Parts: sequence; structure tokens; C-alpha cells
Amino acid sequence: MRTIRRIAVLGAGTMGSRIAAHFANAGVPSLLLDVAGQPNRNAPALQGLQNAVKSRPAAFFGDDRATLIETGNFEDDLDKLSACDWVIEAIVENLDAKRALWRKVDAVRKPGAILSTNTSGIPLAKISEGFLPNFRTHFLGTHFFNPPRYLHLMELIPGPETDPSIFAEVEQFADRRLGKGVVRTKDTPNFIANRIGSFLGGTVGKTMLEEDFTIEEVDALTGSLIGVPNSASFRLLDLVGLDVWAFVGANLHDLVPNDRWRDRFLPLDFEKRMIERKWLGDKTGQGFYKRVGREREIHALNWKTLEYQPLQKPRFASVDTARNIEDVGERVRALFRSDDRAGRFLWKILSDYFLYSAEMIPEISDRVVEIDRAMRWGYGHKLGPFELWDAIGFLEVVSRLEMERRSLPSNIKDALARGTIALYRPPEPFGRPATEYFDFRSNTYQSIEPRSGILTLRDRKRTHGVVFENSGASLVDLGDGVLCVEFHSKLNTLGEDNVAMVYAGLEETNRNFEAMIIANEGEAFSAGANLMLVLLAAQEGEWEELDFAIRRFQQMNMALKYAAKPVVAAPFARTLGGGCELVLHCTRAQASAETYMGLVEAAVGVIPAGGGCKELLVRLKDPLRIFEMIGYAKVSTSAEEAQKLGLLHRSDSISLNPERLIFDAKTLARSLVPNYAPGAPRTDIKVAGESAYAMMKLGAWSARQGHFISDYDVIVVEKLAHILSGGRLSSEQAVSEQYLLDLEREAFLSLCGNPKTQERMQVMLKTGKPLRN
Repeated sequence: MRTIRRIAVLGAGTMGSRIAAHFANAGVPSLLLDVAGQPNRNAPALQGLQNAVKSRPAAFFGDDRATLIETGNFEDDLDKLSACDWVIEAIVENLDAKRALWRKVDAVRKPGAILSTNTSGIPLAKISEGFLPNFRTHFLGTHFFNPPRYLHLMELIPGPETDPSIFAEVEQFADRRLGKGVVRTKDTPNFIANRIGSFLGGTVGKTMLEEDFTIEEVDALTGSLIGVPNSASFRLLDLVGLDVWAFVGANLHDLVPNDRWRDRFLPLDFEKRMIERKWLGDKTGQGFYKRVGREREIHALNWKTLEYQPLQKPRFASVDTARNIEDVGERVRALFRSDDRAGRFLWKILSDYFLYSAEMIPEISDRVVEIDRAMRWGYGHKLGPFELWDAIGFLEVVSRLEMERRSLPSNIKDALARGTIALYRPPEPFGRPATEYFDFRSNTYQSIEPRSGILTLRDRKRTHGVVFENSGASLVDLGDGVLCVEFHSKLNTLGEDNVAMVYAGLEETNRNFEAMIIANEGEAFSAGANLMLVLLAAQEGEWEELDFAIRRFQQMNMALKYAAKPVVAAPFARTLGGGCELVLHCTRAQASAETYMGLVEAAVGVIPAGGGCKELLVRLKDPLRIFEMIGYAKVSTSAEEAQKLGLLHRSDSISLNPERLIFDAKTLARSLVPNYAPGAPRTDIKVAGESAYAMMKLGAWSARQGHFISDYDVIVVEKLAHILSGGRLSSEQAVSEQYLLDLEREAFLSLCGNPKTQERMQVMLKTGKPLRN
């Protein structure tokens, strides 16, 4: 297998520059080329790179990664392609332009280089037609989703003559090095995700008009309620750009003349008028939503009048009830059964979605598996269409469709004739770990092939059970001598159930295992302590109970730090407050590249009390730097930045592919076993005393004078300064870990007794946003 040391990206627009950025995130240098400009001939490529550096959310793990990208132009620098192992074309969706550029590339490319296009709508056969066999065997489609850093999906499309070994090389590199979820697709218009996604978006718009819903109502019903990101439908279009959406849809409409649903791909009349007015979304300052006035109040579009009005929060009784149901399938099933206005709207959308997805087999995919993965990985859906159909109830949906005298696709009819009751079925408990899917080609269930290096707690628990569990956490035997503590509380907030299970995990590891990891498959590694319980205890004056809970959490973290056997944390996404402190105390961390980590307690009027202040003093030995980081509730934008901040060790490992995180953590834990030796609590931590306290207090005063913090923030951070200076000792001294833990606990308790802290906690729980009182 070849080594991919350097790549080239042709086209420095939004897509091309972000593809180059993500290769840089993976440590792969690239050549980014675009048309020649004037007077600086590399200006277009440089502008694309600068746009990627400035983009929010950030395209790079860290700005220094941009140094891995060299810019140039198509006229002066094509000869540099001779040093590139992979050339990716990402220029305008125009067949003639693509073919003309590839002809130039073919003349100078490195022999044996991989050649791929990021097209989403032009058949690969038309692009490569007439090129020599050596070009066509190395040519394939690599359809990245924007932004490439954050969207897991990469659709991989073979050309008519693509060498299977090259195809497999790209698949493995994209998975293991770029962290992509790779879906093999057929060379059909818009492949899988955008074909299904365009249909779903068009169906939402059509149904909105038919059922007379507002923009706000639609987004309230088509977001997290049904397992879709909070961007839902119209907020998503504002992010994508209405012009881009319309172009993709119109192009798709023309390319699928035999698709009976294809009118769904065309923009609605009011959307055409929005495009004429340049109301394209975020990039033009307004679309389906816009911000108004100095307060930046959000207004929503009235699609009937094309006037904006203050955002109205939709209320549906059935939705208010259903939101309390955690399982997505059960939640949607409850809405369907309510048969109110919201339930009927969702039924119309999702029933068409299910039918269309089924009709697309085998045209765009032979299996339900690839369609479900494409929608989960490319659009961020919790469940793909067939998974959602099953979760609601396969036969229940079919029964309602038949009751409404709607036509079922022939493949669904065949499956029903075989007695099929679900599109997926798990094996019997404690059997083989592979889930089975219904294969429409053979009309039988087939096992989903195992993927090397992928370990899911769900499958492991189903086939091997759990060692212990309570309502907030479980112990799972991962095999090979490794035990996992899995959190499954809401947002994996930390309460007594979680703490008790960590203690149980350490005891069980000492008896029967060689190492332990702390990992889960939720939306966040841990959003921190259970704030509601802290607030209730403070309001009720239960100070002894709160003091005991903090002591127990501190002792748990110390037990992790000095465990008899190695403990590896596997943080990802939100790893905040107490969740961050837990990671700080583990032997090592195997972090997802997308780890947003920080000690954010100041935002709710307290300071870290689980050893976070103490541990950063041990690591960074710089109280002023720590003071600023905690005082401003700094959160890393990536695992790489967390390493720079000192929240992760430089020796901690990072997984680009989130699906591989738990397997990687297990592998790391096993590697630590042979040479692991537990330490002992330290008594030699240097603190600077009164002089450091004075410097930090001056910093707080300056921040207040600059209106960066409030009067109460000053009170909070002075408590922080008290801890970081070692309790305002008269001079530099060495103190113990327990001494600093006691300072943390005392400061936390005193702040919890302040009404302003309690007010901050209440607002955070109610709105999810910090209050600067």
C-alpha cells in the first residue's frame, strides 16, 4: 500500500479549502491551487486559505495547522503535482471545466497518483471519458461533506474502471487517517445522502405550505424532537445557503427524469423570490431568519408575506408531552398516535421519507445499511430512515400506510410476504455481536460485516451483558482484561450514581481486570456535575450533605489518579467542569479530536472543586495562566487545543475517527499495563502565596474596569485566586494535594451560599446560557 505523504486540492473555494484544512488536521501537507489572479497570481488560493483560517466553526484544529498548506495557481504551479500522491478536484460543478482541468493534470501528475473528484452531481463516467486507461483506473469520486472537519461522512464512488485496490486504499486512509465514516455509493445523481436529504428537505417545505405551518413551527418539529440536529430544516438552509440548495435541487431534478418524486427537489415559489432578493441565509445576513437591531433579536420570515417578525416560540401540547420521552422512536411514535396537528405534520413528512428511501433501493444503494449511515454521518441524524422506521415500529407504519391506501414499494411488499417484522434485527442476547439487516436482493436477513477497530458499548452489552449497573452508569467487560465505566445519565452529568460506579469499577478492576477505561456513547462525555442537585442542596441549606458530596467526588478523582491499575479516559464533545476534572485525574486520555474541554464553573458562580485547580497547578505551575483560563471559563475548540491549554497531556492520544475512540482507548489502556506503577499523593506542590494573589486580584480589577467581567465575577475569581495562591500564604511554599482540595471545597461551599450564585445556576438550568449578574 502506498504512503500518502502529500496531496493536492484543485479549487480553493469553500469546499476545496476546507478539504485541505482537514488533511492538515490529519498532519498531511497539501498544495492548494486555484485560478491565477492579478496582480498576485496566487491571490484566489490565498484568499481561500485565509477564509478557512477565519471560518467559524473553525476549519483547523489549531491555526498553526495552516502552515501545512502551500498555495498556488493552475497556470504556474501544476508541475508541482508531480510530487503529490493524491490529487482532489473541487472546482465548479461544470463538466467541461472539470474535463479541461483534468487534461492538464494528466500531463503532469505523478505516475500512480490517486485522482479523485468531489463532484456531487456529475457522473464520473462523463468526467473520465476518453482518458487513457491508466488515468481511469486511478480515478474515483471522494465526496466530502461541508464542513469536512465536522461532518463524518465521505461518500466513496467508483468510476467505471477504478482499480479495486486503489478504491480500498482510499477507503482505509479516509477512515483511519482522516477519521471519516466511509460509505461506498453508486455513481448516481447526488449519490446517497444528498439524494435522500434533498427529498426530505423538499418534502418539509411542501408539507409546510399544504398544512399552513410557520417557519418556526416547522423547525420546532423537525429538529432534535425527531433525532435531527437543532438546525432542523430552515435554519439548516440558512447555513447551507438557499442558492446552493436550489442549485443542487434543480440539477438533481434534471438528472433524474424517471423519479416520480422529483418535483420535490425544486425550490418553492416563495424561495425563488427570496433568491431574487438575495435573501440567501447567513452569508447575506438574512434568509429564513435574520437578526434585528442592536440587541440582535432573531426574527423569522413569514413565507406568505415575505416579511420578518419576532420569533414566536411554537407550542404543541403533544410535543410538550413527548419531549419527556428519551428514546427517539418512542417519542415519534407517541406523536403519531396523538394525531393532532403536529403529529399529522410529522406523519406526512416521515411516511414519504420512508417510502422514498425504500424506493431508492437498489437504484442508489443495494442495502438499507449504506442509506442509514449516509444520513447519520452526513446530516447528523440520530437514526437513518430505515432505523427510524424500525424504531417507530415497522409493521405499525406499514399498517397505517395500508389503511390510508397508499402504495408500498415492491421491495417492502416482498419483505412483508416473507414475514418480515423489522428491517434490522439483533441476534439473540449473548450471541454473535453482528446486527442483521433485511437484504432486499436475497429477501433474507444478512449480518452487517464487522469493521476492524470499531467497538461499541451497545453491542458489547447486548452480547456479553453488564458486570454491574445503576440508573446513571454501568460496568462493561470489554474483553482482553479491560473494564469500562460507562455513564448514561442525562448529558452524563455527574451525581452519586456515577461516582459510586467509578468506585465499583476501580474495585472490580483490582479483582478481575488489568486496566479500566471511562467512556460512553452519549451526546457528551460529561457536562459536569448535576447542577440541579447542587442548587437544590444550596437552597435547602443542606451544607453537610453538599460538603460530603464534594469530598466524595474529590476522593474519587484521587482514587483514579493513584489507582492500582491504569485508568484511561475517553473524552469527546462536551467535557466540562467535573467531567474535565475526572479526565485530569486519569492515568492517560484517549481523546476524540472533537473534544471541547474546560473548567467552566465560574459561569455559574462557583470554582472547580473536584481537584481541577489543584491539578492544573501541578501541570502548568503558572497560577496567572490558570487564573485566566478558569476565570474566563475557557473551553478548548479541539483536543489539540486542549493539549496546548494543559487540559490534556502532550502524551495523551487523539482519535480522529469518533467511531474508533473506545477501541483506541482500550488499546491504550492495555499498552500501559506492563510498565504501570501507581504513585502516591503529592506534598510538594509549589504555590506562590500573597504575591501571586495580589497579581491575580489586580488582573480581576483590570478586567472589571474594562467591563469584561461583572462585580460578582470579581468575587468569584477572588475565591479562585485564593486557591491558586495557596490560601494567600505569606511566601512561596510547598503544599499537599489534600491542602488544595480543602481550599477548593471551602470556596465552592461559600459561593453556593450566595444568592447571586444560586441565581446563575437557575438561569443556566432554565436557558442553558450563563448569567452575568
